[in-house]
Amino acid sequence: MHTVVARDQLSPNVTRLVLEAPRIAQIRQPGQFVIVRLGPGAERIPLTIADADPEKGTISLVIQSIGKSTADLVELQPGDAITDIAGPLGKPTDLVERGRVICVGGGVGTAVILPIAQALGRRGVDVTSVIGGRSREWVILEGELGAAGRVVTCTDDGSYGRPGFVTEALKDELASGDVAAVYAVGPVPMMRAVAGVTGPLGVRTIVSLNPVMVDGTGMCGGCRVTVDGVTRYACVDGPEFDADLVDFAELADRLGTYREFEREALAHREACQVGLRKPHPATADPLSSGAPR
Repeated sequence: MHTVVARDQLSPNVTRLVLEAPRIAQIRQPGQFVIVRLGPGAERIPLTIADADPEKGTISLVIQSIGKSTADLVELQPGDAITDIAGPLGKPTDLVERGRVICVGGGVGTAVILPIAQALGRRGVDVTSVIGGRSREWVILEGELGAAGRVVTCTDDGSYGRPGFVTEALKDELASGDVAAVYAVGPVPMMRAVAGVTGPLGVRTIVSLNPVMVDGTGMCGGCRVTVDGVTRYACVDGPEFDADLVDFAELADRLGTYREFEREALAHREACQVGLRKPHPATADPLSSGAPR
């Protein structure tokens, strides 16, 4: 059992849980993830390890409520517990050693770039983080990223920071011509758009993919993606890959495979809550960001 020791709301549908997981906290590296199962019979959910405290024996998971299983997870309170957390899984991030790097985060993808930016900052790399949200209340982890380097914040409606998409800010940051690499994580359309900006400039770009995943060990094949024309498994070969080589169209198509089933499960969950408690506040387009992280 992994006890929840802290919980805070980062945006209307994004929650951070700090959990006891001492062995994982000791060895996790940036880019790695865990598979979480709330209890017997529950769905297995892949989530990036957003942070860890080896001394306290805790890890931080940032969870976007997009369906039944994630809605169940974010309702946990300090003192509650998760039955199973398996990890760390996946390959660690291939971090550059020097120069200037841009980390691009869209929505909950900002939680994935946080440990990358932190690790780069500790190496002395010049880090600029470009993060975005629909409006100010959807921007997350700006302060934490600020400890690793400069942060450029974008909002779709212009209510905070720079108005517009992260790709526009990225273009301006790339104009200096001194960027060694770009790390980008977010919805598939955003990552594909980032690759469209950096590819023609020849800037190395790494993206973290979020296909449907079950076991996290390469056995089920559910997380297969096509990279450079070859089938790879995000759980053991990734989750990070060269953006120029990823078949984003296939990834987007596969993410939609179970969308109707997910909507039905969420609808049944909310129906069961009527008269018992208020529905979870995350109701806007719950499946817009694909599979959980």
